[in-house]
Order: sequence, then structure tokens, then C-alpha cells
Amino acid sequence: MTNSARSSSRIARGGKAIYGAPLGILMLEARFPRIPGDMGNGTTWPFPVLYRVVSGASPEKVVLKGAAGLLPDFIDAAKDLVRMGAEAITTNCGFLSLFQKEIAAAIGVPVATSSLMQVPWVQATLPPGKRVGLVTVSGSTLTPAHLEGAGVPLDTPVVGTENGKEFFRVLIKAEKDDMDIAQAERDVVEAGKQLVAENPDVGAIVLECTNMPPYAAALQAEVGLPVYDIYSMITWFHAGLRPRAFA
Repeated sequence: MTNSARSSSRIARGGKAIYGAPLGILMLEARFPRIPGDMGNGTTWPFPVLYRVVSGASPEKVVLKGAAGLLPDFIDAAKDLVRMGAEAITTNCGFLSLFQKEIAAAIGVPVATSSLMQVPWVQATLPPGKRVGLVTVSGSTLTPAHLEGAGVPLDTPVVGTENGKEFFRVLIKAEKDDMDIAQAERDVVEAGKQLVAENPDVGAIVLECTNMPPYAAALQAEVGLPVYDIYSMITWFHAGLRPRAFA
């Protein structure tokens, strides 16, 4: 290698405010605890991430009210993350699949708004006669538009956690700031068991809610099926941003 080649290989490129964290996460504005495994807990990720809270985007507005009027706020926040240094954007609510096309068109970097986007990939792995089922925080408000936004078949079976004792009322109804983790886990596991009991053809489960990864292992152990969530999707997403360099 010539001296000039050695010199050029040592040039650092600028143009961003923050380096080493190529993934930006758009966060809802909430006060409930974000335990390890939750998308909003920085220790969940095996790589650095950038966070941006979207002011006024409460879980209730996004999950129960269709995120009405919030698209401009999400686009502005996504642009802020890109200006900071993000090379790709995701969000911490699966219901934001409604905004997948609009955010992707507006910011010019890869966007993955929802864990639901995994459904076609997971379906491709299953044997004939089996299909993907969904566990969501709110089955009653997960509409065909949400499914279409993520490329999910409209006949996909769905069960929500509305009938549970803890998970839904803490995350969506914001009835208190603290959370009984064991009861939240039971709520998610019971929803998954109901999904499988009512739909024997379910061969794998995708968890819509980005607060559910802490309970994915318990659900998988209970039902004996593969369980995918936002953690599985975003670790895949990030792998394309920073592929492993093999010696």
C-alpha cells in the first residue's frame, strides 16, 4: 500500500451530529415502566439507538383513536432523527403501520414502523396448512387498515389483551404508572393461549405490541410455537445497517 493510500484510509467522514447509532426509534409519549426487553429501554438493544419522543402521541391516541392528526408530528420527529444521524427509522407502536408508506416517502431512509411487517416473512417459513396468528395489545382497534399497512392478510387471526388485568390498563388506559410484571406476563400468555386454542392452524405467533418482548419467552414455552416480536424484527433490520465484518 502506498503512503497516499494509507493516508486516505485514515480520513474520517463528517456530516452528522451523532455517530455509531444508525437506528432511530420514534417513541410514544407515556409514563409506564419500560423494563428490559421493552423497546423503550435502552438496555434491550445489543447496539446503540437514538430515541425521539413524539409529543402528544399517547398510547391511547395511537392505539384507540387511530393516531388521528399525528402523521405530521411523526414525520417531523423522524426527520429530526435523520438529521441527528439515524440511517433508518422504526417506531415503538405496531399500530403505526398506518403511517408506513407516508413516513418512508417523507424521510428518504429505510423505515419499519411495525412488528406486523414480519408476518409475510414468518408465513413463508411455515408448512402448508399453517398460518401466522397475532397477539396485540388491543384486538378491538386493530383494523384492516393496520393490517394492510404492514402487508398482513386480512383473515389473520388476532387476539388482544383487553380482557387482562394489567397489561392493557397500564399501557393504554394509563390508570397507573407502576406495573405488576408477573400479571402483565400472564395477560400476554393468556392471550396467546386463547389465540392457539381458537385457531389450531396457527403455526407461529407475531406480537404486535413493542412492550411484549419481555414476555415472548414465557409465551413460547407455554404454546410451543415460534414467537416473533419487535426485538426479532429490529435486530434483523439493524443487521443490514451494520453487517458483521467477518475476518
